[in-house]
Amino acid sequence: MAGHILTLAQQKGGSGKTTLAAHLAVAFLQGRKSVAVLDVDPQGSLGEWFEAREQFLGEDDVGLSFRTASGWGARREARSLARDYDYVVVDTPPKSDLESRPAIESADLVLVPIQPTPVDLWATEPTLELVAKEKAAAILVVNRAVQRATLTGEMRAAIGQLGCRVAESSLGSRVAFAAAMGQGRTVTETAPSGPAAREVADLAAEIRKHLKSLGG
Repeated sequence: MAGHILTLAQQKGGSGKTTLAAHLAVAFLQGRKSVAVLDVDPQGSLGEWFEAREQFLGEDDVGLSFRTASGWGARREARSLARDYDYVVVDTPPKSDLESRPAIESADLVLVPIQPTPVDLWATEPTLELVAKEKAAAILVVNRAVQRATLTGEMRAAIGQLGCRVAESSLGSRVAFAAAMGQGRTVTETAPSGPAAREVADLAAEIRKHLKSLGG
């Protein structure tokens, strides 16, 4: 049975795709699953994180497999990896339908990170249109949410009107995420008992449950 392909997609830059991809990959790894990460973004941020991880942990203790691909090669690479790994997490570039479409097409589930601001709300619609064209299952993930902010609550309601399922779990606006990424690690490794780690664990569990509901 093939593994699950999870594609992170968002046409708007700065949404936190790479941070989310890395954190989910490690969360699945900590759940005793085999995980590969695939970087389709020419900017290579996920690759830089992976190299930092190798330097910090040592090449033999990274725990993840890493590949890169571009264009239509992303679909072939993702499907190939899914034959050998339980989860394949794919990071795509912003502002590029050509690069993102193959990764979206091959996905069992597309995760669309969205920050709770009006600008991000407007900018997310093209991404959801692209996902709809590829007839892919998708879920919106509220990222960098400011806890107890009225705007976040109002925007959550507005995000729910985009016509796409919204994850109940969200990630807060926390410096811990950036600090962990700079070390090639994630918050579930640097501060496993902290609030950021709990958010990641909750989201990973929700995604696993959603995949089961899709028949995977």
